[in-house]
Amino acid sequence: MNEYEFLISGEEAGERLDKLLAEKIRDQTRSFIAKLIEGGEVAVNGAAAAKNYKLRSGDRIELTIPDPVNIEAVPENIPLDILYEDGDLIVVNKPKGMVVHPAAGNYSGTLVNALLYHCSGSLSGINGKLRPGIVHRIDKNTSGLLIVAKNDASHRSLAQQIKEHSFTREYQAIVCGRIKSDGTVDAPIGRHSVDRKRMTVTDKGSKNAVTHYFVRREYAGYTHIVCRLETGRTHQIRVHMSYIGHPVAGDDVYGGVRQDNARYLNGQCLHAYKIGFIHPTCGEYLEFSSPLPDYFQNFISFLEKKG
Repeated sequence: MNEYEFLISGEEAGERLDKLLAEKIRDQTRSFIAKLIEGGEVAVNGAAAAKNYKLRSGDRIELTIPDPVNIEAVPENIPLDILYEDGDLIVVNKPKGMVVHPAAGNYSGTLVNALLYHCSGSLSGINGKLRPGIVHRIDKNTSGLLIVAKNDASHRSLAQQIKEHSFTREYQAIVCGRIKSDGTVDAPIGRHSVDRKRMTVTDKGSKNAVTHYFVRREYAGYTHIVCRLETGRTHQIRVHMSYIGHPVAGDDVYGGVRQDNARYLNGQCLHAYKIGFIHPTCGEYLEFSSPLPDYFQNFISFLEKKG
């Protein structure tokens, strides 16, 4: 593990953050540096910053580059709930509690391990050996639909649709508190300045984020909503709903744990129930939906009995 700290001089002021770090740390590529910045691993004056941040004289940059870990995702015979599959892609229904791809502390039992077995290794390689085929992600404790690309051409097409906001992604959630009407949260999201594993609404080192929400039903102290993503930032729905004072029920990171829901929920009550996209090969628009899983239905039953 290598730790670095730089103090920006007057001559260096005006340089892009990623460009300057690539010049100073010669044994790392600029793209690697950019990934560290985007992952919130680089701090400028103690806070996360964007890779295109223009440095100022006196800025203090701190970063840690971890030692390389030579690992590969390996195929594992884990059952999959597949809604659709052809030669280009798979639409899979991920259960709550399953990690999408291997990472520190979770090198097996992930969705990628299961996909590698099911597809005999035939997945797009754009995201590398640990995230083959993964076009977009959902959190470990979020259930629901994901699309997986079997080849690079399909991956690029689907990723472009996400970038252009033409990719349909809708979630159902139970949030704390009563919401009376539909609305939109338009607030930028970036890494938390202190807790690097959390995201937050911030103007520093952030990206624009837009979530539309629609009220389905109100309960005593809770509301069942549908969220439609216009953008797809890390933890977006969880951060946005917490930001407006209605955290997702069961969310122990962003404030959704209450005594009356902790008994029923192990993690947030959030389900990716609908996905729609233009097929990369045939050009037809396809849309799939997933029924609410048992944990979600059980919590609704509890709220209905509660009155």
